[in-house]
Amino acid sequence: MQMKNKSRIILCGKAASGKDHLRKILEGRGFNYGVSYTTRLPREGEIDGKDYFFLEESEFEELIESNFFYEYVSFNGWKYGTSREQWFETDDVFIMTPSGIRKLHAADRKSSFIIYIDIPTEVRRERLEFRKDNADSISRRLEADETDFKEFTDFDIKINDHKF
Repeated sequence: MQMKNKSRIILCGKAASGKDHLRKILEGRGFNYGVSYTTRLPREGEIDGKDYFFLEESEFEELIESNFFYEYVSFNGWKYGTSREQWFETDDVFIMTPSGIRKLHAADRKSSFIIYIDIPTEVRRERLEFRKDNADSISRRLEADETDFKEFTDFDIKINDHKF
């Protein structure tokens, strides 16, 4: 695993794969997490500005129009985005979907280290059941992930062990 000449880390993985767990480990080691903007409803226990910046659809659209985002995507009916300031000035750890990664400029992809967390569906389903997500159904999340991650290969390292 070589990170030489990389200026940011991108975590990518299906629902309940451990992205937030790894993000918190990296934050504990001094990395700055780029909190995403989203139109998704908050899950129980999520804090605005810490887990996500929760926005109304109209607010998100205004930010798109003002060229606020470096990248943004629609996923499973909601929008998610990373601000230009986060990307270029303040943060070095991001969570993105494959469609977000595809929007990276070539030079930015080259200077990013992408960690793909790909653990068994049974483990993810169990975690999702435990999470009791009021924002989405388990089956809908699992189906959306299968579509979004189909043929995803643009990563630098893959983690398959759910006990990392």
